[in-house]
Amino acid sequence: MRLLILVVCAIGGLSAAGLLSARESPAPFSPATLREIARVEAEIDAIETETLARVAAPPDNQVQQIELLGKLLLFDKDLSVNRNEACAFCHMPETGFTGPISELNRTTGAYPGSVRTRFSERKPQTHTYAPLSPVLHYNEGQGDLVGGNFWDMRATGRRLGNPAAEQAEGPPTNPVEMGLADIACAVYRASQRPYRTLFESVWGAQAFAIGWPDNTEEICNQPGPPSADDPRPVRLSAADRGRAAATFDQMAQSIAGYEASHEVTAFSSKYDAVLAGKSQFTPQEQQGYDLFRGKAKCNQCHRDGGPGEDPLFTDFTASNIGTPANPQLPYYAEGEPDARGYVANKSGASFIDFGVGGFLANGHPLSQPSAVDTRWRLLVGQTRGRFQVPTLRNVDKRPSPDFVKAYGHNGYFKSLKQIVHFYNTRDVLPRCAEHDPGEGTSCWPAPETTENMNTSKVGNLALSEEEEEALVSFLQTLTDGFAPAEQK
Repeated sequence: MRLLILVVCAIGGLSAAGLLSARESPAPFSPATLREIARVEAEIDAIETETLARVAAPPDNQVQQIELLGKLLLFDKDLSVNRNEACAFCHMPETGFTGPISELNRTTGAYPGSVRTRFSERKPQTHTYAPLSPVLHYNEGQGDLVGGNFWDMRATGRRLGNPAAEQAEGPPTNPVEMGLADIACAVYRASQRPYRTLFESVWGAQAFAIGWPDNTEEICNQPGPPSADDPRPVRLSAADRGRAAATFDQMAQSIAGYEASHEVTAFSSKYDAVLAGKSQFTPQEQQGYDLFRGKAKCNQCHRDGGPGEDPLFTDFTASNIGTPANPQLPYYAEGEPDARGYVANKSGASFIDFGVGGFLANGHPLSQPSAVDTRWRLLVGQTRGRFQVPTLRNVDKRPSPDFVKAYGHNGYFKSLKQIVHFYNTRDVLPRCAEHDPGEGTSCWPAPETTENMNTSKVGNLALSEEEEEALVSFLQTLTDGFAPAEQK
């Protein structure tokens, strides 16, 4: 109970006496968080309005039409159960298409779903460069899994041939995200939107030629998950169910098309300008790049490319860097039924996130866009505790210098300097005592799990503070939107 009180108070500044009512509250947030949520929602509405204006005269190129559709879908709040949460709520342009709310990043690291009292167990990943991840596969030479999307690689891409598309299919029916009870509800909602004609011109008139039951609206207004004995509560004929599934795939493929567009995946950072001979690193940035490729060992996982490779700053494998548990995750408090009787976290306060190994062993408890290849179950032991190596592109993209970004699968780290310091000193500094004021600088908590922990590339890099700062300076050159004329 003490942990539950601490978590709720951390989010909303609530007293223990207000705990029970907080569970029923639509928004247990501090005033600062509510202001930021309102700002992001207004920004999403403005982007959607601007994008909808283009539907009247869409591009005559089908690829660009798909990109336009994908953007409309990404910024459409109506695709969530309470019509209040677009995909973009967790993936906004000003932060490199990851979490856009500084106060949530500073505290929880995780974001609320359409049902605002429900949170997931992880921080949002970036959408930029995600479509360039390969389909998840086993590389026998490396003895490892490579590719996919999501922290646990569960959007494998093996069904649609596109991990980013399969990733886009996760949030709509995830109870702690957009919260719909049935994929058919996403299709039903899309059929009522102003972009319907554009969708049908791209994907065909059959896309929404579905006989919707009279109670569809009622069903789709109820948050998921559906009951175990009725997993598809929208009662469609077999043919209509097939059409709805195909249209849902096309919605996801459209979103992936937008994510692959130059608007999202631009290769327009200072680093790219330096590669093109249009700019130069400062001495500190060059020092950081030399460290990145050498003493700091970053390039061994966050690869900056090779012959025939784009520099994506990931090798698409998974690793356990020993990240501590994040006690501010509201997910730990979701071990009891919420106001609708839903339990998101059946492990409660004892929850441990086992990442890729957890997915391979059990699927994902909240959503599973791709089925587990049973041949990979043999890899559970070697993948427990490991999370996908993220791209470092846009790792420091933020709307203002004081904006807080969260790092790590659970958002434990709150600055680039802090996570670089962790890579450098994880195995050097002592374990923190409870409420230790030196946490994150002169001590570290224990890892969430030590299974398969990376000990060869992380933990004792012997970097000076000056070298840590140089690494941060280099990582800041990976932010898209750099104009060579800005070089000073």
